[in-house]
Amino acid sequence: MRIALISDAWRPQINGVVTTVTNTYASLQRLGHDVELITPDRFKTYPWPGYPDVEMAFLCGPNLRTIIRGFKPDAIHFVTEGCIGFAARRYCRNYGYRYTTSYLSQFPEYFKLRTGFPKRISEAYLHWFHGESARIMVATPSFEHILRQKGYRNLARWSRGVDTGLFKPRDKSYIQDNRPVFMYAGRVAVEKNIEAFLQLALPGTKYVVGDGPVRQTLSEKYPEVRFAGYQHGENLARYMGAADVFVFPSKTDTFGVVLLEALASGVPIAAFPVPGPKDIILNDRVGKLSNDLQSAALSALSLKPEDCRRYALAYTWEKCTQQFVENLVPMC
Repeated sequence: MRIALISDAWRPQINGVVTTVTNTYASLQRLGHDVELITPDRFKTYPWPGYPDVEMAFLCGPNLRTIIRGFKPDAIHFVTEGCIGFAARRYCRNYGYRYTTSYLSQFPEYFKLRTGFPKRISEAYLHWFHGESARIMVATPSFEHILRQKGYRNLARWSRGVDTGLFKPRDKSYIQDNRPVFMYAGRVAVEKNIEAFLQLALPGTKYVVGDGPVRQTLSEKYPEVRFAGYQHGENLARYMGAADVFVFPSKTDTFGVVLLEALASGVPIAAFPVPGPKDIILNDRVGKLSNDLQSAALSALSLKPEDCRRYALAYTWEKCTQQFVENLVPMC
C-alpha cells in the first residue's frame, strides 16, 4: 500500500509523537509498504515561541499538494492537527478524499497551561479537525472513553511499542550517585507536572533527563536534582537503564511511550492513576499507581527488574503498526 503519513511533530523534537512516527515509518517499510513521510523539514518553517525546537510550517499548502499529487497515495493519515495537518485536511476535503487522523495529545489542556488560552476554543478546533475523519485513532481505552464522552465518533485503537533492543537492562554504574536513583525523562514543560516529582522527599538522587522551557527555572529551584539535558539513542537508554525507579508525574499524557522504555530497561514505574499510566500498568508487579506519588515511588523500589522487562516485551512496534494499517481507509 502507498501511505502518506503526515506529522507536524518531527526531529529535532524528542517526544512520544516523534518516537511513534519514527518507529511506525520504519515498521511500515519493513512490512513492505511504500510510505511518503511529510514533516516540517520539507517546508519553510518558523520556530514556535518558547519552543525553539518546534518548527511550524505555516503556508505549506501549495508545496504539500504537489508532494501528495506526485506520490499518489492509496491512504493518507494525519498524525497531528498543526499547520501541515490543517493544509492536508483542506486538500482532502476540497477533492472529496477520505482520510484518517490521530488524537495523540491533550492539546487544549497543554495550550491552556502554557498560554492561558481558553480550552473551549482549542476543543472546538479539534472537534472540527477530526469531525470528518473516517477513523480517529487513539492509543488507550481510557482516552477513547474520554473522547466518546466529548462526542467523538469513528474511534479506533492504535497502541504503541518499544524498541527492546535499545531499551534493555543495563549496568547501573552508568550513574555514579547516591542510590536509589529516581528518574523522570521527557519534555521539561509545565504540562508534565514535573514539580510533583521534584518536591517529593525521597532517599538517594533525583534525575531529570530532557529539556524544555522550564528547565532553567526548575534547575535553579531544585539545585539538588541532576538535570542531564536531552539524551538520544544509546545515551538515553543508558540513563534509563541506570535508574532504580521511573517516576511519571504527568496527569495529561494520553499514553506515555517513555513508560514502555523504562519497563523494557527493567525499571519499575511510579505514577498517578490517570489515563496513560493506568492503561499501561495493568500489573502491580511492574509499577505502582497512587495519588500519593511518594508512596508509589518508594513502593516501586521493591519490584523486580525481570518482571518489568518481561512485561514490556509484549509491546512491539510491528504489532501496533499492523493495527495502524488495519485502521486506514482508501482515499477514494
